Parts: sequence; C-alpha cells; structure tokens
Amino acid sequence: MKAAPPEVDVVIEIPRGSFLKRGSTGSIDFISPLPCPFNYGSVPQWLGLDDDLLDALVLGPRLALGTHLRVRAWGAVTLIDRGLSDDKLICSEGAPSVAECERILRFFRLYARCKGLLNIWRRRPGLNACGGWCEATYALARARPRNDSWAGSSIAF
Repeated sequence: MKAAPPEVDVVIEIPRGSFLKRGSTGSIDFISPLPCPFNYGSVPQWLGLDDDLLDALVLGPRLALGTHLRVRAWGAVTLIDRGLSDDKLICSEGAPSVAECERILRFFRLYARCKGLLNIWRRRPGLNACGGWCEATYALARARPRNDSWAGSSIAF
C-alpha cells in the first residue's frame, strides 16, 4: 500500500493570475509579462537547495496573497537556475491529473528558458533548465529545516 503524500504548510506569495513576482521576504523580484498560472508560495519551515524557503505551487482557484494553508504535496519539479537546483513542491487537495502534471512540466520548461534569458540580461551566468518531476518526499529530504537565524537567501536572485 502506497503511503499518503506528505502534508506541508504553505504561504502564498504570488496569487494565481498575478504579474508581480515576489521573493520569500516579500520584496518584488520583477514584473512578469505573463500572469502566473498557479498559486505560488513557500513552505516556511524548510529551506531548499538554493538557501531560500522551499517553493510550493498550489493548484486550484486563486488564493489571496498571504494565505496560509496545509495541503498535500503530490510531487515536485526541479528547476535548475544558474546551475543551482531549486525544487518546487506541487500541492493540491486532490492528486493532480496526468494532464495537469504535463502542463506543469511544460510551464517549468518554458519558465527555465525565460529565466535563462533574464539571467543573461542580468549578467548572471549558469545553466537554466527544468530537471523534471520527482517525488515530494525526495524534495523534502533534500531540504533542510529553517532555523531562527535565517534572514533570507544568501544568493542574489
């Protein structure tokens, strides 16, 4: 019998449909020419491999900026940004369909290309790519617990 997907606490930083890309500290990173297709946030208890809060996207209807919710993580997509792995948990109340998983992967493949162009413009070298889908438990095992001394990522985005 397969174990139930892990539950995580997520705080929404970018509501679905928003053009403002915010970082985990709340500051605006950039204004996107396209709206975000998902509710995008972070898991405040965990730090990802990029030394920032572990990213999470929440499928479903638009959630307000700052919404806190406990939700199941059904998998994760690994984005490689300037050579650094950055896992994004894929969360929702119910398991995403195969079509939703394919749409998420298409989005992150396109996002990696766009982020690569932005990084060239910002003069920030390194590989940008979508590393594909993995289990949520794998992404959580690669993360580390956040402690009280964390004040934001040490890496400039």
